[in-house]
Amino acid sequence: MSKHGRVLVAMSGGIDSTVAAVMLHEEGYEVIGITMKTWDYANSGGSKKETGCCSLDSINDARSVAVRTGFHHFIVDIREEFGDYVIDNFVEEYLAGRTPNPCVLCNTHIKWSSLLHRADSLDCEFIATGHYAKIKEENGRSFISRGTDLNKDQSYVLWGLSQECMQRTRFPLGSYTKPEIRKMCFDWGYSDLSKKAESYEICFVPDNDYRGFLKRRVPSLEREVAGGNFVDKRGKVLGKHQGYPFYTVGQRKGLGMAFGQPMFVTEIIPETNTVVLGEIDDLIRNTMQVYRINAQKYDRFPDGLEARTMIRYNDPGVMASISNTADERLEVNFLANVKGVAPGQSAVFYEGDDVVGGGIIYNNGAFLN
Repeated sequence: MSKHGRVLVAMSGGIDSTVAAVMLHEEGYEVIGITMKTWDYANSGGSKKETGCCSLDSINDARSVAVRTGFHHFIVDIREEFGDYVIDNFVEEYLAGRTPNPCVLCNTHIKWSSLLHRADSLDCEFIATGHYAKIKEENGRSFISRGTDLNKDQSYVLWGLSQECMQRTRFPLGSYTKPEIRKMCFDWGYSDLSKKAESYEICFVPDNDYRGFLKRRVPSLEREVAGGNFVDKRGKVLGKHQGYPFYTVGQRKGLGMAFGQPMFVTEIIPETNTVVLGEIDDLIRNTMQVYRINAQKYDRFPDGLEARTMIRYNDPGVMASISNTADERLEVNFLANVKGVAPGQSAVFYEGDDVVGGGIIYNNGAFLN
């Protein structure tokens, strides 16, 4: 009988999930490791060698840790459910002129769902991952809070987790810094793993070329969208672009033209295959709307709540006043100018270190001004 119960630990083969699993084992949990194969690199068509969480080397690294430490380990193929949901959404969002965040979608709808399903079948009370975040409980609700290592904090990508998910989740690394985790890994005898490089790429775009991925995924796309117009904010045509899905709001480099001054993508209009360009100040926004809301700290967002609002990962955030709308969106009024609000990205709201909740930034036009 274990001291704390049985826990299913998601193991990618990297340092963080390895330390999370061994740490819980040392604390007296009955650990079962699981490695989820989400993507087949052979299908990506990219030029980069297979690396990261789905590679054979990473799977073998996870299994060897389990064998050495003395707990069970399973490999689960979730490529079909991952591809149908995450990858199809990734493509659809770019075709809608938005900039998706597939890691948020994967955490919310695929990884946690798959983990809980397997946890139930293995009689595991808890699931655990190597995320740098914490879970707190107040007034009968569970919510995410920032990890101690603010340089590694991953609370931003966890805003979509449900109450059930958080109540059964453990984040062993939340109170540690990355250097402490590396030292712990080294001290346990995993010297090679302690030096393992981290990947910041989207797992199914191993060469980090999302434009190439879109072209391979939709072979007719490049032909269908080529030749649209770059225009300025007054509608004046500035030149031709390669196709609206291949640009994102805030982009400056890679426009393929010289304009005599730095120009940025300020808006994407898929209906007319138009990409609007402007100067840096044209990226400034004072308001936005957010939909697909998930409230964590409260059962709903309090009207008039002032919260620090992050509009992208590693964004320092800006204070904003938040109100509910009749159509179940949030109206966000920034208390300082914000640049580069990109529809499709996540907006996450914080009280101190606590995640109040989050949602998806609504589309261009009337809802961004």
